[in-house]
Amino acid sequence: MTPIKQEDFIQSVADAFQYISYYHPLDYIKALGAAYEREQSPAAKDAIAQILTNSRMCAEGHRPICQDTGIAVIFLKVGMDVRWEANLSVQEMCDEGVRRAYNDPDNKLRASVLLDPAGARKNSRDNTPAVVHYEIVPGDHVEVICAAKGGGSENKSKFYALNPSDSIVEWVLKTVPTMGAGWCPPGILGIGIGGTPEKAMLLAKESLMAPVDIHELLTRGPSNRVEELRLELYEKVNALGIGAQGLGGLTTVLDVKILDYPTHAASLPVAMIPNCAATRHAHFHLDGSGPAVLTPPDLGEWPKVNWTPNTETSTRVNLDTLTAAEVAAWKPGQTLLLNGKMLTGRDAAHQRIRDMLAKGENLPVDFTNRVIYYVGPVDPVRDEAVGPAGPTTATRMDKFTEMMLAQTGLISMVGKAERGPTAIEAIRKHHSAYLMAVGGAAYLVAKAIRTARVVGFADLGMEAIYEFDVTDMPVTVAVDSSGTSVHNTGPKEWQSRIGKIPVAIA
Repeated sequence: MTPIKQEDFIQSVADAFQYISYYHPLDYIKALGAAYEREQSPAAKDAIAQILTNSRMCAEGHRPICQDTGIAVIFLKVGMDVRWEANLSVQEMCDEGVRRAYNDPDNKLRASVLLDPAGARKNSRDNTPAVVHYEIVPGDHVEVICAAKGGGSENKSKFYALNPSDSIVEWVLKTVPTMGAGWCPPGILGIGIGGTPEKAMLLAKESLMAPVDIHELLTRGPSNRVEELRLELYEKVNALGIGAQGLGGLTTVLDVKILDYPTHAASLPVAMIPNCAATRHAHFHLDGSGPAVLTPPDLGEWPKVNWTPNTETSTRVNLDTLTAAEVAAWKPGQTLLLNGKMLTGRDAAHQRIRDMLAKGENLPVDFTNRVIYYVGPVDPVRDEAVGPAGPTTATRMDKFTEMMLAQTGLISMVGKAERGPTAIEAIRKHHSAYLMAVGGAAYLVAKAIRTARVVGFADLGMEAIYEFDVTDMPVTVAVDSSGTSVHNTGPKEWQSRIGKIPVAIA
């Protein structure tokens, strides 16, 4: 019997979550670099450049790739000949490892897990408990996969109970466009087929833990039906033209992963879960010889891409003197560099603002002629003004947009991904604008933030209202004052162009 010591297991889990917070898997980075080289959409190419630059900065600075440092997911395959030398349960050991990782003072990670999800929604403050999946297998060691899954991509998970005669390909191609860009493409689609509904979802999640290898499959060709399906979906999903950040382009997915399982004769359960531009997972084995050793990747393998603000093609905006007339003059797809003071706020802050306005109470800050940034930043360390502070999915704030524009004096918003019809109509009605920052470039964005202070709802933690003072923060006009959305026009344009481009999406 192989003894697995409690401390070895806990420290290995802690080290793994720290490691994946700042190191992308090298296979993902190489695939993203190849996508950058072949991309022909200027907006998508710029977005990928920001993601690649951010990735290298995080690897060098040991700071999180994304401000959403994820919910901790752990897959365990425990050998039947393993003996635990522990007084904690396996779940408790996993939680202690997560707790250590997320509260590490040298690289503190954002705690996003809320207790009592249908009630008080109180932050656990240490990102526990982890979501742990167990499998007992033959052998004398423990195989561990640690993954951090952000809410933006998790929220786009889909499941459907197809009829046995239905087409999986048709369902995927119909469903992917409904996911919008909140999952931060380009990423990976994980698909689970068969079993029961909960098994299909687990298969989809587990499939995302495999290396990006679609390029190898394209070279050698498929050897079974699942590989044929992977190739068909890879080519057809990319042909949708959704592109990086939903702006329209050649690459929406870098790979499609599929796991299947036998199912009932009357059933064809299918699940789809995306992995975002902040793809994060680490694999290790424990054999009783001590904690896992995770070897840092060679930074020389990163693509030679160094994104910097382009003052020749982008318009500098002074937020401290910004007027509604200036906002109304911005054009769809125009790139801006924001300078000056902006406010922040996301789900919990908007909910509280709505409650206060309904009661006739004064808000803690004046939003008149201000811009709000949808963000929940990581806490700063050392001399940082703020930790990684990339945008959160803007569509979650759609239901608050009319209220904010009509009742607070707000004139513009910054977030990631598209806006829905309700928000677009409010933006058009009030001659406002929605600006998109790149999801997956959180550390890069944070470098543009010179100062940060909490100005309202401090008790909400990362969901408090901050005031940021920014210098040349890059954004794109995603919805202009007339209601034109680049997330509608861009993918349509590139879907029509892709069939005419003599370039393999590989």
